[in-house]
Formats: sequence, structure tokens, C-alpha cells
Amino acid sequence: MEKKELRIQKIKTSAVCVLLILALSQCTSETKPKDNPTETKGPELIVKPKIIVPTFNADSAYNFIQDQVDFGPRVPNTKEHAACAEFLVNKLYGYADTAFIQYGNATTWDGKVLHMKNIIASFSPEKRQRILLSAHWDTRPWADEDSTRSEEPILGANDGGSGVGVLLEIARNLSKVQPELGIDIILYDAEDWGKPNEQNSYCLGSQYWASHPHDKNYTEKVLYGINLDMVGGKDAVFAKEGESMRTARWVMDKVWRTGQGLGHNEFLNFNRQGIVDDHYYVNSILNIPYIDIINYGVEEGGGFGHFWHTHKDNMDIIDKKPLKAVGETVMEVIFNEKAN
Repeated sequence: MEKKELRIQKIKTSAVCVLLILALSQCTSETKPKDNPTETKGPELIVKPKIIVPTFNADSAYNFIQDQVDFGPRVPNTKEHAACAEFLVNKLYGYADTAFIQYGNATTWDGKVLHMKNIIASFSPEKRQRILLSAHWDTRPWADEDSTRSEEPILGANDGGSGVGVLLEIARNLSKVQPELGIDIILYDAEDWGKPNEQNSYCLGSQYWASHPHDKNYTEKVLYGINLDMVGGKDAVFAKEGESMRTARWVMDKVWRTGQGLGHNEFLNFNRQGIVDDHYYVNSILNIPYIDIINYGVEEGGGFGHFWHTHKDNMDIIDKKPLKAVGETVMEVIFNEKAN
């Protein structure tokens, strides 16, 4: 009796084991990939963050021009010139990481010794890749294109004031947010104490800086330069200046393409002959790719505006539209540059 019951017990136990194995087998088969295939993911989509470019304020740039004009003509070796230099370096010192005056002397074509003040400001000076932005801040000592008071200096709201006004507004924005590359702003002195057709009589400040750069290794760091000259006059248009196209066409194309893409019709696909401006000497001496954004008419014999080197170059001829066009374009360019 005991042996029979034990045999029956073993049979029951074996049957239970078989049933358990079958159940486990069924569960396993239900989770096989062919019955419930694993969901596969495609290549991950990488979305690049949109570059946020600060808003350029043309009203602010206009006010910065007015600030300069309020000093009067900024002719080297005058008290008005010295007072404006102090204003400019203090303003940039409030915005930039570093700002200072580079002092130098230069002899003019008519034998005057000018005590020059190049004003230099740097944002993120530790960065090894940099962009140079510049303008001249002095004004013409004579209104030689005017029929009256031709021996008196001009206010230079456009020729001297406008490029500086745009750069001060850019500096104000850079004090809040900066691009990937380091930015240097140089305000050249003694650009306009020149004699027509007198070789090397213009751009004395930029000639001095190019021979005495504030950083001896600067040419190894700077990618390119953009110079602004006479960018605020009414009806201003910007043709492609010849020296810029000859030495830095890729920069010119980048800037013009950006400006046109932003809808600024002031940037024209029209080539003009080269001119001697601050960019010319810096490129000639240091071989830095350097372009000039300058109001340069496209009509036959077109020049720099009817107010050029006259007493009409005052706040009455300043237009916020080209200020906005140039400022927005330069900001867009520098904020979209990527460090290597």
C-alpha cells in the first residue's frame, strides 16, 4: 500500500513538472522577436541651435554720432579732439573687457606733427581667433570741397562720426552677449589730414597701428577685418570697393550676401575701383584680409555724397536706414562665425 501510493505520488509530481515546462515554453515563445518585433530607431536628427543675434538699435547709433558732433570738429591737436578721445575710450571701457589709447606721432604732408590717439577695445581678449572692426574718428581740418569757409574744419557727422556710432552700438550689444570669436574694435586717428593725390598723406593712424600693432602676434589671430567709413549719409549705397575685392573677396562676398539676405538693398552688386582708406594700409603692411564698407556712388563719376568734405556734413544728412543696414549686417556676420 505504501509503495503504490509512493508511485502514484511520483507520477503526479512528474506530470506537474511537465505542465510547468510546457507553460514556461509557451510564455517564452510569446515573447520571441518574430511575434513582438522590437521597435528600431532611425538615425537621430541633430537640430542645430538657432543663432540669436542681438538687436542693433539705429536710434542708439544715431545718438552716438550726435555725442561726437557735440564736441565740434575732432581735428588732431585740438582740445575738442582730446575731449572726444576721452569720451570714446571711457565709453568703450564701459562695454569691453579692455580699452586703451595707443599714442603716436606722425608728420603730415604740410609738416605738422600730429599727436595721434588710436582707440583700441577688445572683447574676450583671451580668444585666439578674432575679427577686427574699425572706423576713423577724426574729422577733416578743412572744408576743401565747399564754396564757403573752405579753410574751416567740418563737423564730420558722416565722415568720421557714422562709422564710430555704429561700432559703439555694436560694442553696447557685445557687452551683454558675445560671439564665439574674439572681437577687436579700433578707432583710427588722423585719417583725414591728407592732400588729394599726395601718396600716403591720408590714414596716418592706421599706418601707425599697422607698423605698431597692439599685439605683436595679432596677424596670427585675426581672421579678417571690416572697416566702416561714411555709412550714415542720406541715400547711402555700398558698392563693392576694388581693393577689398582684390585682397579679401571672400570676406566681401560673405558680408554682401548677409546684408542682401537681411533685405538691405544698400548693398549693391556693383564693383567700383579701389580707394585708399584705412583697410588699404593695414592689408598692405600686415596682409590682413580687410574690407571697406563705404558710401560709394554708382552713377557716372559718383563719389561719396554731395556733402563730402563740406560743412553740410552735419546731423541733418544722417539717415538711420543705412546705419541699421550696416549695423545689422556686421552683427549677423560676426555672430555666425564659428571658432575652429
